[in-house]
Amino acid sequence: MIIQRKRLIESFVIVLSIFAIQTQAQISHIEIPPFSSNVMIPQSRARAFAPDRGGSVEITEIGALIDILENTATTTIEIRLHNTSNRRQEAELIFPVPDGAVVTGFAYDGPGRMITAKVLPKDEARRIYDSLVAKIRDPALAEFIGYNLIRSSVFPVEANSNQKVRLTYEHLLEMDGNRVDYFLPRTESLEYKVPWEIKVNIKSKRPVSTVYSPTHNLIGLKKINLENMEEKEGPVEISAHTEKGANVPGPFRLSYLMEDDGVTASMFAYPDEKVGGGYFLLLAGLPADVLNNKDATAIKREVTLVIDKSGSMNGEKIEQVKEAALQIIAGLKMGEAFNVIIYSNSVEKFARKPVIKTRETEGQAREYIKGMTPSGGTNIYDALTEALSQEPTEDMIPIVLFLTDGLPTIGQTSELVIREVITKSNPYKRRVFTFGVGLDVNAPLLERIAAESRARAEFVLPKEDVEVKIGKVFNRLTGPILAEPELDVIEENGGYAMGRTRDIIPNKLPDLFEGDQLILLGQYVGKKPITFKISGNYLGKERSFKFTFNFEKENVKNGFVPRLWASRKIAELIDDIRQMGADSNVNRNDPKVKELVDEIVRLSTEFGILTEYTAFLAREGTDLGRRSDVMRDAEILFEERALNSRTGRGGLSQGFNMGAQREQKTLNYDNGFINENFDRVSITNVQQINDMAYYFKNNRWVDSRLVESESNITPDKVIEFGSDEYFELARKLAAQGRQGSMALGGGRGGRGGFGDVLMKVDDQSVLIRNSQ
Repeated sequence: MIIQRKRLIESFVIVLSIFAIQTQAQISHIEIPPFSSNVMIPQSRARAFAPDRGGSVEITEIGALIDILENTATTTIEIRLHNTSNRRQEAELIFPVPDGAVVTGFAYDGPGRMITAKVLPKDEARRIYDSLVAKIRDPALAEFIGYNLIRSSVFPVEANSNQKVRLTYEHLLEMDGNRVDYFLPRTESLEYKVPWEIKVNIKSKRPVSTVYSPTHNLIGLKKINLENMEEKEGPVEISAHTEKGANVPGPFRLSYLMEDDGVTASMFAYPDEKVGGGYFLLLAGLPADVLNNKDATAIKREVTLVIDKSGSMNGEKIEQVKEAALQIIAGLKMGEAFNVIIYSNSVEKFARKPVIKTRETEGQAREYIKGMTPSGGTNIYDALTEALSQEPTEDMIPIVLFLTDGLPTIGQTSELVIREVITKSNPYKRRVFTFGVGLDVNAPLLERIAAESRARAEFVLPKEDVEVKIGKVFNRLTGPILAEPELDVIEENGGYAMGRTRDIIPNKLPDLFEGDQLILLGQYVGKKPITFKISGNYLGKERSFKFTFNFEKENVKNGFVPRLWASRKIAELIDDIRQMGADSNVNRNDPKVKELVDEIVRLSTEFGILTEYTAFLAREGTDLGRRSDVMRDAEILFEERALNSRTGRGGLSQGFNMGAQREQKTLNYDNGFINENFDRVSITNVQQINDMAYYFKNNRWVDSRLVESESNITPDKVIEFGSDEYFELARKLAAQGRQGSMALGGGRGGRGGFGDVLMKVDDQSVLIRNSQ
């Protein structure tokens, strides 16, 4: 049972402002409350720093419950402790918290005698921090310089037993226009392995358009209309959570947008002089309940099912496809349109053109689908051509669900020629969602067909249920809200804003369906306010939405913005190489291939974003300073995989990786990807910390800006851990939001300890000696 004490005996929860740090020499004559042997930072290091009692107290699991009411957040962190020793011990916990946080509760379970809370004046709190650094001599503390800290003590944690501790604090959230931001400090170290589950509840009187986290995948997102509503359009409650037991590192960031008339948008900006301005992330959402408005009507859909019934589809596959087709027809609303095209050696159609769904046409389609029998080869070219050339249904968004389980074997089989059908013979702008079933499909071909038509490709592995995969895609296509959106960057007078943006990704905006959000990434030039205009078919009418942003709140703490941009940009470049593989005459010596590989290697090195093609950059023994050798190795890998591996396990695993990276919304700290065995592989010798990247080379962490010349560098300055210069640098980096660089671990996937760090500070190379 959790025991809550309002008046806590001998207590000391200490709010530490650790921005102004003193040195060990300055505090040597100040009386400081002693620390226990088991000091831990739940968001960073989960094991006691000084286990000198035959064992230690460890953190085994953490849960966070975040309740947001308007712009106030109440965060409850529950920590599970385990005492590995044969005698009772004291646990001492240090909690980094946001500015302005107020502790509202501290509780524990069990018969503990001592759990305390006392807020100290700031000057005394700084001395406590310095004493802590001096005692445990651990760079982990540097990661949270600049934050307020709460120090707490729990006694006893009984021998070989578990204990739960619960901390609750409140703070006001930052707002930027119609956007509300939440931040929970956590380490970005890949060596941090404590499983977390984070749950979020948002209550708001104003309707919420969209919820987004750039750091964690949110699942179970749902909206609840609260009872006894006083206002017509609110209040509402939105809940979501991260995957239970996940050990994804990094702070937990969450943002949500308040609804506006139609499309709502906000911008995150990251300054970077190298690109003449910086990087931006534009987040846009739709009204959450727009289709419940009696005056609003979703754009109707025209869906054409194109089904491969070649001989290889025989058995369970064809039965699953039939069931999926029946469910899709049933899922369409009366008055929407559909058609069914089946193909093998030849192409057959249910109707000459899409028909309006009625009870009669639905019944006829059901009989037609049930009578399909597999036979023959695979005529992809004619089937795709037939689907795209159909006479369209007026005032409907045309969608094609195209399924195949093999390579083209009948008729025109050239990948180049088939690919051109979607770019040159799609007069009615049909969206072609492709489904590759099994291992014998041409993954790059299906991906390009989908990408060129504002759609996406899906792959169904052996033993996966085809019906389930198709059903999930169709369910996402519910209620088209904004069709054929276009983006313009304009001046205040409405004219085209020349030279204000570069490399916007994606360059072709997708249709937005109910519940969708739009994320655009790019570079901005200059510091003048910028206006984005999104235009398209909004609920059946042409509308435009304008959003003007200034750069007053651009911040290097938005380091996720350039990293997400770089990841998507690398995916685009890789896809360009994969598509060149359709021409058998192209190899790694092609000048265009060399140019693309060079840019991929450059971006990968700078941002610390590695893929299956560039993972070797982090390998021990790879000297990034030997550029010609690096390029040769990269070109060989791209030829073997991106150019030549188009089908089978190699082709499909690349398809999965590229699909995820092209649409990436959250950070991929460990550079994880799927290998040819469909196992997830991660890279731990590269660390993405704050807005910087580090490589573990020659037993030290090296700034990506120095890594190519690392072997020839004599540091301009060497700084010892705990010295005056160390604390001075810590303050400087904290002001920039980059102090995490000083707390890097020992490398090699959890080797333990702390590594030396070679970083670039201003124009100097600085070596921080943490290992001593």
